Amino acid sequence: MTAIKIQFRVAAFLVNCCLGLVSSLYFHMTEGEKKCFIEEIPADTIVVGRLFYYFLISCLGRFNFTSFTSGEHKICLHDSVANYFNIGVTLQVVRMDIRSGERTNNYTEIQKRELLTQLQLRVRRLSAQVHDIHKELIYSRSREKDFLAINHNINMWIYWWPIIRTDLLVPTSLSFEAQKQVMV
Repeated sequence: MTAIKIQFRVAAFLVNCCLGLVSSLYFHMTEGEKKCFIEEIPADTIVVGRLFYYFLISCLGRFNFTSFTSGEHKICLHDSVANYFNIGVTLQVVRMDIRSGERTNNYTEIQKRELLTQLQLRVRRLSAQVHDIHKELIYSRSREKDFLAINHNINMWIYWWPIIRTDLLVPTSLSFEAQKQVMV
C-alpha cells in the first residue's frame, strides 16, 4: 500500500469516529418558515435542546421537557426572532443540539456540587447509562411487539385472501356456467 492510501484510510477512520460523536443539526431557515424534527424517545426521559440562531446577531435558545409516553415526539421551530426585532431577515443559520437521557447530565457540575470522587462519579455515570439502556430496551421490546402484531395481521390477510377469493370466484363461475347451459 502506498502512503497516500494509508493516510486516506486513517483520515476516513478518524472522520467516521468523529461523526459518531456529533449530535448537532445544522440547517437554514427563511423568515416565516417552520421546521419540525421527530425524535423517538422512551417514557420518562429528559430531553434538552440548545439552539443557536445566526443572522445579524446571534441568539441562544434552550428548551427541555420530560417525555411522559414512549414514542415519536415532534419538535418544531418557527422563525419569530426576525419579527421580534422588526427586521426582514430572509435567511438564518440554525444549529440545534438535542440530548436525551443520561447525556443531559452535566457530570462536572454534579461532581462539584456533591463532592464526589472520580470513582463515585464514574459509578454514577455508569448507573445512569444502565438505567437508560434498560429504558431503551423496554421501549424496543414494546415496538417489536407492535411490529410483530402488525406482521401477524398482514400474514393472516396474505393467507386468507386466496381462500376468500376462491370462495367468491367458484360460485360465480358455476353460476355463469349454469346460465351458459340454460341459454344454449
